[in-house]
Amino acid sequence: MQQSERADIPQRMRAVVSYGPEDYRLTDLPVPRPGPGEALLRVAAVGICASDLKCYHGAAKFWGDESRPAWAETDVVPGHEFVGDIVALDDEARARWGVDVGDRVVAEQILPCGECRYCERGQYWMCAVHDIFGFKRAAMGAMAEYVLLPARSLVHPISASVPPAHAAFAEPLSCALHAVERAGITFDDVVVVAGCGPIGLGMVAGAAAKNPAKVIALDMADDKLALARACGADLTLNISRDDVLGTVRELTDGYGADVYLEGTGHPSAVLQGLNLLRKLGTYVEYSVFGSDVTVDWSIISDDKELNVLGAHLGPHCWPAAIRMIESGRLPLERICTHQLPLDRFQEGLDLVADGSASIKVSLLPA
Repeated sequence: MQQSERADIPQRMRAVVSYGPEDYRLTDLPVPRPGPGEALLRVAAVGICASDLKCYHGAAKFWGDESRPAWAETDVVPGHEFVGDIVALDDEARARWGVDVGDRVVAEQILPCGECRYCERGQYWMCAVHDIFGFKRAAMGAMAEYVLLPARSLVHPISASVPPAHAAFAEPLSCALHAVERAGITFDDVVVVAGCGPIGLGMVAGAAAKNPAKVIALDMADDKLALARACGADLTLNISRDDVLGTVRELTDGYGADVYLEGTGHPSAVLQGLNLLRKLGTYVEYSVFGSDVTVDWSIISDDKELNVLGAHLGPHCWPAAIRMIESGRLPLERICTHQLPLDRFQEGLDLVADGSASIKVSLLPA
């Protein structure tokens, strides 16, 4: 099996390593060496996701609590939103992914096992093993100068003409598009998107591409609402001062919205959505929450008989996300607000935590 690689691959690299909640450190590690069917990627950009932040702060979803075991592992390089250039691979990897040394690629965040019930049924994004880059030792992430692409990786080429931070946006955008697909939006629908962060803006763009009757974006920040309009929102409402419920009901003859897409991760957005929806409406939940959410479930059942759907990762939406990015349709120069060197990772985490000064923060390890 012929191995191709660049001659300038170093022996050591800088990488951020998670040693547990609020204990991330810049470390010197060996550069991984690809085995059969694998590839080595020189990382050009890696985004900091809200889930990265919640993991950093010790959310129970990642580190467990009295009702669930820990899912995240220590001694792991974080980072699952990444793009880079292939610097080493063999014939098996070349044939599987249709790429070669020098190609710029993105990879889906999950490494499907290929053997569980979900993988055998084609539902790979719900793989029972659920190795995701940046949370498991079996799937070291990309907050590093190099990242290994195991043979199970799902790899997609992307144009090298796209700025790295924009290309890395393929991951959150694919997730947002999957949430839109779950909603089953039709031409007559009034769609409400809660939150105009990276996921919410992707939801706005995806929902607008479905050409419904109206896309309404909600947020508390006027600058983010302006971006939502640039992404395709027909109407934007600031929840801190606008009468959102009254406006939506006025626009829908008193019935309520047909579809509500939740992308804030804030517990209050859940009840907001249940109240905004009409009877028999559709609620799609994408966010990762840092704490438990409590609502009156009789709204879902006896009051409105709602369709409540979850959305996880971005299955089958990566090609569409890449096309959208390469087309220039999104104002990515305004969405991708901060690009920092790897040694300023803590500043990046803090920017995401603050939320008021940034939208998408990326690290540029190269």
